[in-house]
Amino acid sequence: MYIKGARFPGRYIQAPGLIARLGEESKSLGTKALVILDGNVSSFLEPSVRDGVQPLETTLLIHGGECSEAEIGRGVEAGKAAGADLVIGIGGGKALDTAKAAAFRLGSLPTVIVPTIAASDAPCSALAVVYTEHHTVDYDYFLPRNPDLVLVDTEIVARAPARFLAAGIGDALATWYEAESSRIADAPNCWGTHGSPLAFEIARFCRDTIVEHGAKALEECDADTAGPAFEKVVEANILLSGAGFESGGVAGAHAIHNGLCELHDVHGYLHGEKVAIGVLGTLLIHGQHEEFAKVRDYCRSVRLPTTLAEIGITEVTDEKLRKVGERACRPGDLMDNEPIRISPDMVAEALRQLA
Repeated sequence: MYIKGARFPGRYIQAPGLIARLGEESKSLGTKALVILDGNVSSFLEPSVRDGVQPLETTLLIHGGECSEAEIGRGVEAGKAAGADLVIGIGGGKALDTAKAAAFRLGSLPTVIVPTIAASDAPCSALAVVYTEHHTVDYDYFLPRNPDLVLVDTEIVARAPARFLAAGIGDALATWYEAESSRIADAPNCWGTHGSPLAFEIARFCRDTIVEHGAKALEECDADTAGPAFEKVVEANILLSGAGFESGGVAGAHAIHNGLCELHDVHGYLHGEKVAIGVLGTLLIHGQHEEFAKVRDYCRSVRLPTTLAEIGITEVTDEKLRKVGERACRPGDLMDNEPIRISPDMVAEALRQLA
């Protein structure tokens, strides 16, 4: 049976100052919350979280930094000890993915997600990317349902360095290209159906939004201001990109990202920065040189890397490129969603052009 569909979080709300309403917006989902708070923001955000989460009874767990089996297990144990009936994840993508995974292992508990940066499309999805303790991608953990609530306080997001917003633009940039590849290839999306027409319209709107408003949004973020362009791009990075990738499909750009993560060189760089290189590499593989030039120029305008050196690979060797290509083209993985068969050698050759 050929099934088309789209999936979304239960609710998505976005505005400056929403952290103060966290408890009120979440109380219909549970009464005892395990709050997993990103260690990178805990020092300045914990007081606002403790105030905002009332009237819920809460147990606070500071996230250790990686979405790994060990960290997910730590969340599960804390949730069991607290008798939690709700999990709230607050922070960047890895803390949020840990919260989603822990909530599922605690018996598919309701999940509230509060991103503090707009650096990826992780918050809305029913997916957690699990990494090894050595910071390489271990596996994609597909979950049975999306978060029940995604609450985005744009006042908090605007205070984060603009580099995070730019990285989110990089992740959002891939949404259209990968959905289009999946559509042409008639490949299934993340949950085994095929994207509905709405899914591809969301992906298109995501692309159009970041292209029109990306540069201005970064200027507003530089000023710690949640201005009109910033609000549009945050929604594109989180909601439109999240729904677009999950329902439309994921393909070559994220496959190359996963390959790049095999190299120690890139571990100081953000997910969306590596995904942007994946978009450029995929366009070169397909021989779309005019589109490549346009996207490269756009990436430069929104502070995204366009060369391997800009993601830490200053010494390009055949061994490194082969390692990236082999992981990117792992059988049964994301590269299979491209409309042509792509080999490790093709990935290596495309990346060599970005050296």
